[in-house]
Amino acid sequence: MNNTGQKHVKGVRIRSLNITMFVLSLILFIAVFWTTLRVAQDYNETVQATENYIAWEKSAHQIHVASDYLTEEARLYTQTLNIEHALNYLDELFASQSREKALEFISSRDIKPEFRANLEKAIEYSNALTHKEIYAIRLVAEGLGQDMAAMPGVVQTTSLSAADQALSPEDKFKHARDLMFNSDYAKAKKKIVDALSRFLSQTLTETRQEQIAQTQQLGNMLSAQRIALIGLFLLNAVTFMMIIVLIVRPLQIYAKCIKDDKMFELVGAYEFKHLALTYNDIFAVKEHHDRMLRHKAEHDPLTGLLNRAAFDSLKQLLANEPNPVGLLLVDVDKFKDINDSYGHIMGDKTLCRVAWLLQHAFRTDDFCIRLGGDEFAVIVKGNPPGLEEIIMAKITSINENLKNPAEGLPPTSLSVGVAFSNGGFTDDLYSHADKALYRVKEAGRCGCAFYRAEEDDKQS
Repeated sequence: MNNTGQKHVKGVRIRSLNITMFVLSLILFIAVFWTTLRVAQDYNETVQATENYIAWEKSAHQIHVASDYLTEEARLYTQTLNIEHALNYLDELFASQSREKALEFISSRDIKPEFRANLEKAIEYSNALTHKEIYAIRLVAEGLGQDMAAMPGVVQTTSLSAADQALSPEDKFKHARDLMFNSDYAKAKKKIVDALSRFLSQTLTETRQEQIAQTQQLGNMLSAQRIALIGLFLLNAVTFMMIIVLIVRPLQIYAKCIKDDKMFELVGAYEFKHLALTYNDIFAVKEHHDRMLRHKAEHDPLTGLLNRAAFDSLKQLLANEPNPVGLLLVDVDKFKDINDSYGHIMGDKTLCRVAWLLQHAFRTDDFCIRLGGDEFAVIVKGNPPGLEEIIMAKITSINENLKNPAEGLPPTSLSVGVAFSNGGFTDDLYSHADKALYRVKEAGRCGCAFYRAEEDDKQS
C-alpha cells in the first residue's frame, strides 16, 4: 500500500494528494464508524441472548426446587402429622408461589406453539398432582380431627369419597401416605418432570443457537472493524494506538483466557468490560454445573459416600503407590431381613447410619465407599505398626453402636475383611480382602478378620 501511495504522489499535486488522503481517511472513518455501530448492535443482541439463556436455566431450577419442596412438605405432613408441614405446603402453593411465578415467567416469553404444548402438559400434570396432595392433606386433617373451618379454603372445599370418609383415623393416615408414596404418585411426578424437561430442552437449545449465531455475527463484525483499523493505522499512528489499547489488546487477552479456560480480565473499553462480566457470569454457572456433575458421577446419592465408579478410579490411581495400601470390604449382616421386616425406608436409613459411622471412624484421608446394595469398602494408605489393632477396635466400636441402635433403627452388625498390599493397589488385593470377609461370615458374622497368606495356603 505504501508503494501505491508513492505512485499517486508522483503523479498528483500536493493539493490532489491531500484531497485523496482526506477522501481515503473519510472513507475509513465512515467504515470504522459503521462497523462500530454494528458491533454495538450485535453485542447488545449477544448480551440479550445470553441473558435469555441464563433466565431459562434459573427458571428451570426454581421450578424443580419449588416442586420438590411441595412434595417434601406434603409427604412430611402425612408421615409426621405435624400441621406445620401442611401450612408450609399451602403457604408455598398460594402465597410464595415460586413454581407458578417461574411458570408464569416462562409463559410470558415468546414461545413457539410446538414448544408451548409440552409446557401446558407440565402445568396440567402439576395441577392434577396438586389436587392429589391436597386430598392427602384433607385425609390427614380429618384423621386428626382438626377443625376444617380453621383450614384454608382449598382444603375445606376438597371432598373425600364416601369410602375414604368411612375409614378410621389410622386408615386415613395410611391411605394418605399411600397416595403420597405409591407408584402412581411417582409416575405423575415423573410425567411433570419429563414434560418440563422436554420443553426446557427445546427452548434452551433454541436460545443457545440464537446466542451462538449472535456471537458469530459479533465476531464477523469485529473482524471487519480490525480491517478498517489497519487502514486507519497507516494514516494516523496515534489513532491506531488507541484502537490497540481499547479493542485489539482486550480481544487478544480474551482469546488467551478462552484457551486457558479462565475468566476474562476487565480490560479495554466499556463494551468489552461489559462483555467480560457477562462471559464471567456464564463461566461461573458452567463451573458450578461441572462441579455438580462431577460430584454426582463420583458419589452415591443415598449415603453421600464415593460410589463404585470412584472406587474403580481409585484402584487405577493407587496402582503405582509405592507405600502399602489397605482395603476393607464391609457387608451389612442380614440386610435383606431388615428390608423384609422393616421396609426399604428403614433399610435406607440403616445404610446411611453405617455410612456415617464409617466416615467418622476412619481418617479424613481414607476413602469410604459404597460399592452397591449393602456392600461398603474403605481404602487406607500405609500400614504403620498397630494399624490392625486400631482397625479392629474401630469395627468393634461400630458393631456395638449398630447392635444397640438409636432413633428406632433395627439392630444389625458388620462383617469386615481386611487385606494389605506391600505397595499400591494390586490386582489380588480385592480377592484377599474378600477371602478374609468370607472367613468372618463363616464364623458367624459380626466381626473383622485380616487376610494372612499362610492361612490361605492351609485352606487351599
